[in-house]
Amino acid sequence: MYQEKFKAFENIETLAGKAWEHAVVLDHFSKMNIKDCSIECFHYQQMVELFIKHLSETYSKYGSYSKSHKLNKLLEELIFLTDFTTNKSKYQMALQTITVCAEQYRYNFLIDCQGYREAVKVCNLLIDELIKYQTA
Repeated sequence: MYQEKFKAFENIETLAGKAWEHAVVLDHFSKMNIKDCSIECFHYQQMVELFIKHLSETYSKYGSYSKSHKLNKLLEELIFLTDFTTNKSKYQMALQTITVCAEQYRYNFLIDCQGYREAVKVCNLLIDELIKYQTA
């Protein structure tokens, strides 16, 4: 699913290419029976982070992006630095959930996988918006 969404960036040597690599990993995990979702969350966060940073680097008049790993902050910066528009409040809680989950994946095996999966459903809508912006 994700690999197909990011197909245009397959093996491209950019941040979007790195997002595609994380998409490949996520698709692989979806075929496995791993009870703990923390590693999946980490790769999901990385995929979204790298793609937002790619868009900031590509479409910002400054050609740069923040070093932050917080998805909410990166989305706000993308909106500020480019002509990308969205209802960021629609994604705020889901992005926060993904960020917190990814920050804890090394230390905590008690991550709320149901909450993570609900956040993914919302964030997938944002990914679709971002890809549409990229291809427009």
